Amino acid sequence: MEPLASKIRPKNLDEFVGQEHLVGMDKPLRRAIEQGHLFSFILWGPPGVGKTTLAKIYAKSLKAELFELSAVSAGKDDIRKIVKQGDLINKILFLDEIHRFNKAQQDFLLPYVESGELTLIGATTENPSFEVISPLLSRCRVFVLNELTDENIKTILKRTKIKMDKKSVDWLVNMANGDARQAITVLENCLNLYKEINIENLKNTLQSKFLRYDKRAEEHYNLISAYIKSMRASQVDAALYYLARLVEGGEDPKFIARRMVVFASEDIGVAVPTALVVANEVFRAVDTIGMPEAQINLAHGTVYLTNCKKDRSAYNAFFEAMEDVKNYGNLPIPLKIRNPETKLMKELNYGKGYEKYDKESYLPDKIKNKKYFKK
Repeated sequence: MEPLASKIRPKNLDEFVGQEHLVGMDKPLRRAIEQGHLFSFILWGPPGVGKTTLAKIYAKSLKAELFELSAVSAGKDDIRKIVKQGDLINKILFLDEIHRFNKAQQDFLLPYVESGELTLIGATTENPSFEVISPLLSRCRVFVLNELTDENIKTILKRTKIKMDKKSVDWLVNMANGDARQAITVLENCLNLYKEINIENLKNTLQSKFLRYDKRAEEHYNLISAYIKSMRASQVDAALYYLARLVEGGEDPKFIARRMVVFASEDIGVAVPTALVVANEVFRAVDTIGMPEAQINLAHGTVYLTNCKKDRSAYNAFFEAMEDVKNYGNLPIPLKIRNPETKLMKELNYGKGYEKYDKESYLPDKIKNKKYFKK
């Protein structure tokens, strides 16, 4: 049976909800669609905000043949099959989760995009600057999609024509956190399980096994939170257990490795500066080797980072300084550390009194006695 999300999927831009900065009047993606401009692009944004829908609307508007692949399961042979269909003029490949294609697979795809044999629409929840090889990225325009607003989600829920009270609507909107697919899936499953929509039934549905292991659902965020907090507490067995849960659940190993790189600076910091080097090497190993062997690299890095001494002083100091920047704006830089590039600047005492190893505070006068980094 066709899922509810598919049944109510918009067929054109007038039905599309959200992403006004891309599809509003005279905005770039709307102009491209209305003018029939065929080009490759990447849609970068969180889950459930319309990436697949926009790809379908684009292909339909340009009267092109759309081929849909998921980078999780697709490979080079799938691309070959599409290319060999030579009787088709405009072939658009929609590659979902393009960040899951490794470098070799992206290298294989590149010449077809370069030659125009395939027009590529990539969809990703991860920063394409890190996940897509430079030659391929340079041939694609990147469109950034935002989380849907509460009003966007409410509009989409109305289209389901499922009867529910205001409290249930508000609960779904809050639970969805900008993800329309999440809201529709919970609603549909609640209806299938209980035949009646109310908050109690919705909550029970959210606990069902169907959603428990969805990477985009609450359990995903609970697992990554438990993993990070176990490393922070230096509880190596707990960290390894939650790592195993993440890996077994099909989490993108590069997502885990990126969190390790952040953790190395945020929680270990100056206590063990080389932790960042190790975390970066884990990420590089994961990117180079791929699964299943990369899980060994993840385990190695997890044990190392968990056992490191922890020190958040650099992290705390930076964000305290950031708060002052927001509160005070662009405070005047002391004259002695300004660069005297011209004669006039020298006459205005730029650089006057500067010494390499000065002990006097270089902070602006208004905050010259502040101490951000505390050791």
